[in-house]
Amino acid sequence: MTDLRTRWRGFRSGMSQRWDRLPKASKIGLIVVFIVFLYALPNKGFYEYLGLPLGEYIPLYTTRNDMATVLFQCGYYILLALGLNIVVGYAGLLDLGFFGFFAVGAYTVATLTSPTSKIFTEYNWLDSPWPWLVALPLAIALSLLAGVILGWPVLRLRGDYLAIVTLGFAEMIRIVAQQNDWIFNGDRGITQIAHPPGSSGGKPIFAFDAKPYYWLVLTVIIGMVFLIRNLVRSRVGRAWVAIREDEDAAELMGVPTYKFKIWAFAMGAGIGGFSGALWAGQANFVNSSTFRLEQSILVLAAVLLGGAGNIFGAILGGFLVIYVPEWLRSIGDVFGLPEQVRIAGEPYDVSATNLRYLFFGIILIVVMIFRPQGLWPNRRRAAEIKDREKEAMVGA
Repeated sequence: MTDLRTRWRGFRSGMSQRWDRLPKASKIGLIVVFIVFLYALPNKGFYEYLGLPLGEYIPLYTTRNDMATVLFQCGYYILLALGLNIVVGYAGLLDLGFFGFFAVGAYTVATLTSPTSKIFTEYNWLDSPWPWLVALPLAIALSLLAGVILGWPVLRLRGDYLAIVTLGFAEMIRIVAQQNDWIFNGDRGITQIAHPPGSSGGKPIFAFDAKPYYWLVLTVIIGMVFLIRNLVRSRVGRAWVAIREDEDAAELMGVPTYKFKIWAFAMGAGIGGFSGALWAGQANFVNSSTFRLEQSILVLAAVLLGGAGNIFGAILGGFLVIYVPEWLRSIGDVFGLPEQVRIAGEPYDVSATNLRYLFFGIILIVVMIFRPQGLWPNRRRAAEIKDREKEAMVGA
């Protein structure tokens, strides 16, 4: 195992040195090729062009679920992971209720754009449903405001106490949505949510096909990467890192820690609301059953799996937590595994579809044992974890 690790580190170091030696134009060219590859992923023609026959073994394609739908799901989870990475990875604030902001964005778009919303049909607060594009900025703004309202009283707490409060916030959003028949229509939810604008040949581009939504969310992610990258390199980002490293020391050095923690919370909440607004448009329906506690845990797992404090780690984690379970549905087809087995005459469902989260959980445990810093960690955080491991060994 040690030899394998040494080889992997040598390979990674070699690749990193080769990348650093490349001219800037070559780096940009390779990045552009990779982005084009990402846009081509949901097209079946792309795999046929590569000579990969559909219906047989295809390394990337998901055979039990539409590939474009899976990629869109990966996309909005990546956005969520990017938002939570600001809160957890950079500012060091443990937030267990991040999916609550996703719900705020989704419900805002739903209530403002659906013709079945009660604010049009019963209360006549507005004359007609808003276009999706007009409702989107308000969804982001309300999510951001929710982050400020929540953060204002609770960000004086730390660690476990903050985690419990944020967990309560997400559950409160879900329960209000479930039991509120006044606007949110309870568990019946809100239907006929508007899609983003645009048409081609007289037909709307954004309808129930997930492919245009995947391209849209991919474009948003690319823009968000540039935004967050510049932000973390600014004075704000350095303040977040100082707070994460040692909040008391940062306070003594003159960093207004409370203000910057509010900023981190608000920024993360706004991105979470953006993700919810995109999802609501594609789903065309929203109710409380979507915003369960497991979703918040899954987003946090994405950040930790990928590597907290690293933008590309968050992207990798957000992709893996959705793509791997969906791809695992396909392994029964790929390897010809049985769907059922009989034990003592009783049939038991052992299909890969049914057991995929068991396999995924095992993968997560193994990764966290051997890579506690995540698959693509921030270099500084990885060094911190190594130091703590050494201290623990010395103490033992």
